[in-house]
Amino acid sequence: MPNLKEIRARINSVASTEKITSAMKMVSAAKLKKSEGMTLSFLPYRNKLSEALANYLGSLEEEVTIPLAEVRELQHVTLIAFSSSNGLCGVYNSNIIKLFKKTYDEYAKQLGADHIEVILFGKKINEYAEKCGICVDQKHESLSEHLSFDKATELSDRMVQRFLDHQTDRVVLIYNHHKNAGVQVPTCETVLPLETNAAEGATFDYLVEPSKEDFINALVPKVIRTKFYSIMLDTFTAEHGARMTAMHIASDNAASLLQELRQQYNKARQNVITTELIDIVGGAEALNK
Repeated sequence: MPNLKEIRARINSVASTEKITSAMKMVSAAKLKKSEGMTLSFLPYRNKLSEALANYLGSLEEEVTIPLAEVRELQHVTLIAFSSSNGLCGVYNSNIIKLFKKTYDEYAKQLGADHIEVILFGKKINEYAEKCGICVDQKHESLSEHLSFDKATELSDRMVQRFLDHQTDRVVLIYNHHKNAGVQVPTCETVLPLETNAAEGATFDYLVEPSKEDFINALVPKVIRTKFYSIMLDTFTAEHGARMTAMHIASDNAASLLQELRQQYNKARQNVITTELIDIVGGAEALNK
């Protein structure tokens, strides 16, 4: 059984850990609230833009050619995956790494590794790719400190241009979808070619200039930009939700361990006192004899 000094050292250590995890939980909770607010503020704009495109397509009697929605023979694919740069967020990184590896292996088997462009955000997934010998075309830091609509637009426009130039035939985003603070769903979503769903029974009568094709091909890139940004917001929110949950669990475990250690310390201290009393009584009886 450990002595009192060892138990006291463990109590101090666990108490310090509990303070750190509690502080990290509060920081993540504040960041989660902020990112959820950003997401909720942006969603109406994204939804209305997609709705406007669907309504307009549904109002047309003839088909319109949309280059960014062209489904062609798959020869090259771009995989974009998002992880965090720091740990202490539960299975957030391991889940996304598993999904990325599974998706990469499927396309590598179908097309060959030379026909896959890999763009990774986050230190954890970059380290994994390097360890597995996966060729990464672009490495970026985590979104945690640098998320902005400009950054999403830059990435989106670059992917759009590569798709139009036939340098890639499909763009796939791999990320954690934020369902709630305790649940993050690993998701693999194809953003290019764009899936255009015309609204059924649309009765709107639109007047556009200079032409229908020009209007649609100007609107579609905006829809794709909002899609990129909303996904980046989603994975950004999921990271803070995962970290807050992980730190909450760690704090609860530390509190339970502290209670057990204090009980163990009290029992050990009681044993020491009992032993000392027995020695004193035994010594007194010996003197009386």
